[in-house]
Amino acid sequence: MKILQKRWRRAALLGMPGLLCAAGLAHAAAPARVVGLGGPVTEIVYALDAGASMVGADASSLYPPAALKLPKVGYYRAFSVEGVASLKPDLVLASDQSGPPQALEQLQRLGSKVVVVPSAPTLAALDQRILGVAAALGVEARGSALVGRIHAALRDIRPVPAPLRVLLVSSHTGKLEAAGDDTAAAAMLRLVGATNVLPAQSGYKPFSAEAAVALRPDVIVTTTLSVQASGSLDAFLAQPGLSATPAAKARRVVVMDDLLLLGFGPRLPEALRQLEAGLAARSSPR
Repeated sequence: MKILQKRWRRAALLGMPGLLCAAGLAHAAAPARVVGLGGPVTEIVYALDAGASMVGADASSLYPPAALKLPKVGYYRAFSVEGVASLKPDLVLASDQSGPPQALEQLQRLGSKVVVVPSAPTLAALDQRILGVAAALGVEARGSALVGRIHAALRDIRPVPAPLRVLLVSSHTGKLEAAGDDTAAAAMLRLVGATNVLPAQSGYKPFSAEAAVALRPDVIVTTTLSVQASGSLDAFLAQPGLSATPAAKARRVVVMDDLLLLGFGPRLPEALRQLEAGLAARSSPR
C-alpha cells in the first residue's frame, strides 16, 4: 500500500488522468461547494477569504474556528467517500497524503473536481499549496498576494540566540514518539536555527527512557493535544521517557498548537515567531 500511495502521489502531482494537479489548473467558474482534506489545505482556503465556499472538511481541519463547525468526513488519510459525496462538492481540495488513492478517484468519477496539492514542509511546497488552492478557487491574485505577505514576514524571523538541542515529542495516544529529521516539526527547528537531537531518524518513532536521557535535549517541544492526552503538563513531563532528561527536570518545554506547529501553512511566520520566542525563553535552566 505504501508503494502504491507513493506512486499515486507522484502521478497526481504530475497530472494523473482523472485527477487534477495544482499546476496548470483551469476551470470555468469559481466553485460554490468545496470540501477540504487536510488541515493546512482548509486553512489556506480561509486565508484566501474563500471560506464561504466550504461545505465540509476532514477531522484535522481545526483552524480557523469556522472550520470546526463544518461537517466532518473522517481523517484525510482515510476519509469517507460517502461522507464527502453526501455534501455534493463541486471541488475537493486534497493534500497529497489524502487517501486511499482509490477514494479520490471515486470522488472524481462521482462528478467532483479533485485537486491535489503538495504537503512537503518546505517553503517551495507551501508556495505551491497556496497558489494551487488559489487557482482551483479562481482567486489567483489573492494567492500571489498571500505568498508575498508570508515571504515578507519570514524575512523578520531571526535564529534563536544560542544553539539548542531539541527533542520533538508527540503523544496523542499516550505513547511517546519522537520526530526525526524528515518531519514538519524538524523543518520548523531548522528555520529558527535549533537542532533536532534525532537527525538520522526518519519520521516519528517510539523512544525509550534510556534513549531520551542519552540524547540530553536542552528543550522539549510538543503540542497541545499531546499534553492534553497526558492530562496535564506535569503528567506529560513525568512520563518515563522524559522525566530524567535535563529539559524535563528544568521544565524547559515549549507547547504549541498542533496545526500551528505541524501544519506548515499560511500561519508559518506566526508559528516560527512562537517557536523562536519559546526556545529563547528556555535557552538556559531556570
